[in-house]
Amino acid sequence: MFVTTLLTAPDAPALDPALVRSLCGAWGGDSINWLSAHEAAEFAMPARPDNFEDVWQELQRLAVDLVVQPSAGRRKRMLLADMDSTMIRQECIDELADQAGIGSKVAAITARAMNGELAFEDSLRERVALLRGLDQTVIETVLATRITLMPGAVPLLATMKAEGAYAALVSGGFTAFTHQVARRLGFDENRANSLCVSGGKLTGEVAEPILGRDAKVQALDDITARLGIAQTDVLAVGDGANDLGMLELAGTGVALHAKPAVAAKCNIRINHGDLTALLYLQGIARADFVVPDPASD
Repeated sequence: MFVTTLLTAPDAPALDPALVRSLCGAWGGDSINWLSAHEAAEFAMPARPDNFEDVWQELQRLAVDLVVQPSAGRRKRMLLADMDSTMIRQECIDELADQAGIGSKVAAITARAMNGELAFEDSLRERVALLRGLDQTVIETVLATRITLMPGAVPLLATMKAEGAYAALVSGGFTAFTHQVARRLGFDENRANSLCVSGGKLTGEVAEPILGRDAKVQALDDITARLGIAQTDVLAVGDGANDLGMLELAGTGVALHAKPAVAAKCNIRINHGDLTALLYLQGIARADFVVPDPASD
């Protein structure tokens, strides 16, 4: 059996019940389960439809995300997440560069690297070199004034943790940022690159070896082996070319607002929903989301 999930942006829910009923009937679906009124719905069906891509393209024009996946094993025991432009809205290195007055130059390199046009490791060295001499205190300034969580990040982590899942943040960014983001959201562990500092200033170097695509795959292998779970038990989410390895290996790999070259290689693409889409994909209704008390942050 398979499950079809349709969802829209939570801040502008516009999922037409007639559209859901029509697709359910056309694909031989079972009864419709509304996960959130006018925002997310699902139905079971016996087979993956041959015209999925055509329907997906049409629904994208209506600002509706469409996912078809096997119904078995949807609830995952581990979340493996990228950080920049996935769990947070920003690219940390671009924000540091902007503080240094070279934001546009570094952002252009970042965009090409995330779209797979440049080797990640080489592009990271190039970008970090441009930060040479930047005062270390700028990191705290950026964290305090520029870094914001991606919509849906808080309920995603809180709900999966309440369900007993393990959460790992694996980033091609920097530990100075992942430590703070992981603590704030409740990740169990985090892995990232380390910026080299001397005399209170960035040296323009990043500690080797660099955590890129292969290291994210290694993290998936290491953590699942340690926990005694299978790769199929993992829900992975990312947006850049260096995330493709882990997205392809995880039981459910989600390209979230991903770069075009990345989305083209992924079966599950979320372009309109936010991170709560990852809960809907597991069959969790909005009424069952866990939302922590803001005072506990």
